[in-house]
Amino acid sequence: MASNRPLLIPSSPPAQPTAPEDAKLPDPIPSPILRSFPSQRRSMSSRDALPSLAELMSSSKRGFFVENSDRKNSRRSNSERLGSQKEIADEEARFIYINDVSRTNGPVKFPNNSIRTTKYSILTFLPRNLFEQFHRVAYVYFLVLAALNQVPQLGVFSPVASVLPLAFVLGVTAVKDAYEDWRRHQSDSTENSRGAAVLIDGEFKHKRWKDIQVGELIRVTANETLPCDMVLLATSDPTGVAYIQTINLDGESNLKTRYAKQETLSIPPQSMSGLIKCEKPNRNIYGFQASIEVDRKRFSLGPSNIVLRGCEIKNTRWVIGVAVYTGKDTKVMLNNSGAPSKRSRLEAHMNRETILLAIALALLCSIVSLLAGLWLHRHRNALDEMPYYRKKDYSGPDKDNYKWYGEGLGVVFSFMSSVILFQIMIPISLYISMELVRLGQAFFMVQDKGMFDERTNSRFQCRALNINEDLGQIKYVFSDKTGTLTENKMEFKCASVCGTDYSNGIDGDVIERPPVTVDGVTLRPKTNIKVDPELQSLLRDGVGRKADGARDFFLALATCNTIVPILVDTPEQEMKLIDYQGESPDEQALVYAAAAYGFMLIERTSGHIIIDVFGDKQRYS
Repeated sequence: MASNRPLLIPSSPPAQPTAPEDAKLPDPIPSPILRSFPSQRRSMSSRDALPSLAELMSSSKRGFFVENSDRKNSRRSNSERLGSQKEIADEEARFIYINDVSRTNGPVKFPNNSIRTTKYSILTFLPRNLFEQFHRVAYVYFLVLAALNQVPQLGVFSPVASVLPLAFVLGVTAVKDAYEDWRRHQSDSTENSRGAAVLIDGEFKHKRWKDIQVGELIRVTANETLPCDMVLLATSDPTGVAYIQTINLDGESNLKTRYAKQETLSIPPQSMSGLIKCEKPNRNIYGFQASIEVDRKRFSLGPSNIVLRGCEIKNTRWVIGVAVYTGKDTKVMLNNSGAPSKRSRLEAHMNRETILLAIALALLCSIVSLLAGLWLHRHRNALDEMPYYRKKDYSGPDKDNYKWYGEGLGVVFSFMSSVILFQIMIPISLYISMELVRLGQAFFMVQDKGMFDERTNSRFQCRALNINEDLGQIKYVFSDKTGTLTENKMEFKCASVCGTDYSNGIDGDVIERPPVTVDGVTLRPKTNIKVDPELQSLLRDGVGRKADGARDFFLALATCNTIVPILVDTPEQEMKLIDYQGESPDEQALVYAAAAYGFMLIERTSGHIIIDVFGDKQRYS
């Protein structure tokens, strides 16, 4: 393996693996139909549902897992078959009548399936945007300066001229924020206008996502995205298994299994009726508590019976489910905290610097006003004739005082005049320049040909203009596992079987496995790996304990897993590639290795698997 993982070494050389006589396929074999199968694991959180591969190899005399006959009809674990056993109180539950929208939504109407991720509306844009912008300390400072210039005794500029710079900065930022929110509105509109097949008047008809209501039956086909949170009622697999991909939900690209209750599989959608009692909407995407009552029989539901909005159906032709949470009640929307107000590190640093400069400015102006007060007190008797402090009016018959407010107000006016005089310490031109530079940066980044992806025909997108300067300024990197920072691609490198290290394939060449032909269709693994010539020769022509142990080793790799083979079309009509998909990239690498060495998994159904061993088709339960 490419990663530091323990090698799988059988404790003792088992016997030559031979399939039972009744397990041999008749000639010619039917064309492999790649269907879903119930997982042999418990649930995503269970770690002990299956014994490890090493345990299987050491305990099994034949090197592969054969299910007992009394377990063929009970492949699911208790948690998957029984669901949640916790009783939900009526006041804490949501009641959903299957295929009965009017009864489900009365008297309290549940929200429709439309979503909204925008930050502003027409009415809230101006006050909310101004509130967010004034989180910048400098803008509060400039607002104070503009207010000081409105005082007649302090007016240095005209009232309009003093407001223009701040209004320009606020206007540029507001236009930028409005554009970003308009793009969110466009995305929401596209999402809400997508179509789904909903059961209406006994037929599945097209209906927009935003019009879907709780209680309706929805049919989703392979590779389609789920429009809402649904409880599975039926799938294309006779055992009720469906595979989903949750990459839009939790970032995981591997497949996960979900199940429909056996009691609802055989009921036609047109005659489907019943009552679902489930918990109220919550943010827990890994939990679900509910029960379903069909034909006066009640069954429990659990996390394995619900599929969430944003997931994609994979390796399953179709699924049918009932909508239980829609729109803002879906788990993905409850976990969406809305569009955040992003602040770059440079902006946070400037806020700190602005506070320090404002403190220094206040101290400087306080010193100036204090000295002005001392000077006024010392020259209080000479202020009658001083031009700028003249207290007496000698121009007219009325000799009253004028233009004099006392020493106290004189000190206050001196402080505010000093603020206006020293306002250049925090230049507003800096913020005007920053906003214009950010717009220019966004334009050049979008037009950069070096960041154009020819494979997807897409350009660089700048979704948040406030954080341009943070690009590339990474200080810490946190990773929860290997695949977060890498391709999460595992490769089989070498193996140790029966005490012999076979590692010559590390520096060898990639050797394509001879294709397998089934009903005129040639099957070949999608990924080829480097093989050890000595080990390959031992598997094909070797005899004795070592050869038997090597065959059991690779037979265990090909059988003891949860991998699903999926056919991929090629330009050649008679050639198809087998793509192995599963929950674990480790298992994918092991199954590809087994195929490269001659043990190819070509079909998996709910009851059996078919392995091609050097051209010999073998079937195992």
